[in-house]
Amino acid sequence: MNPEILNLEPKTVWSYFAEIMQIPRPSGKEEKIIAYLKAFGEKLKLETKIDEVGNVIIRKSATPGKENIPSVVLQSHVDMVCEKNSDTIHDFAKDPIKAVIENGWLVAKETTLGADNGIGVALQMAILADKNIQHGPLECLFTVDEETGLKGAFSLKSDFVKSRMLINLDSEEDGEFTIGCAGGGDTVARFFYKKENVPANHDPYLINVSDLQGGHSGEDINKRSKTDCSDNVEPDAEI
Repeated sequence: MNPEILNLEPKTVWSYFAEIMQIPRPSGKEEKIIAYLKAFGEKLKLETKIDEVGNVIIRKSATPGKENIPSVVLQSHVDMVCEKNSDTIHDFAKDPIKAVIENGWLVAKETTLGADNGIGVALQMAILADKNIQHGPLECLFTVDEETGLKGAFSLKSDFVKSRMLINLDSEEDGEFTIGCAGGGDTVARFFYKKENVPANHDPYLINVSDLQGGHSGEDINKRSKTDCSDNVEPDAEI
């Protein structure tokens, strides 16, 4: 762990994010982060539940005098996009994320950072642990397998969350709330091909496509151009 991270403000949030970076959490393989959140909630003696697919909810009672405020659920997802530079050795199933501070920004070294949505998870944890914040009934929902199709959210049962108001912490804009959603969908394409033997006197080639700019449909849906990759990593593809 880079000790510089622990000096960032607010310190409680960044200390939790530093812990989260040590926990492997690819989509569909979130067992370790689920166990981490379960232990966190139970240590604080807060109601903590896990549903059939691994979604976690931690409930915190209202502070005295705030019991009649409508209950609110804060939500983030625990999985992360796992991409690395082609010349980097990193196993997302077991290796922690290495990060440095460059020009005032926390960035990962040769991999995705996992701030999407690890920073949301850290914010929720900081709120749950804080004893001074005045609030009404609070639920913190941590969903699984978001990056590959919102599978955790789609699997939520109606009685798992009690609040009627939800604030999603998976957003790219500071200080702004987004009401509504562009929606999501999956497309499956199948291609059929017939193998042929390589003719004699032909040389094979490996074609590398690299140094491309990435993008994110949620953030860039209104832009019809290439944009910078969200986690400061230029994805490489091999054909």
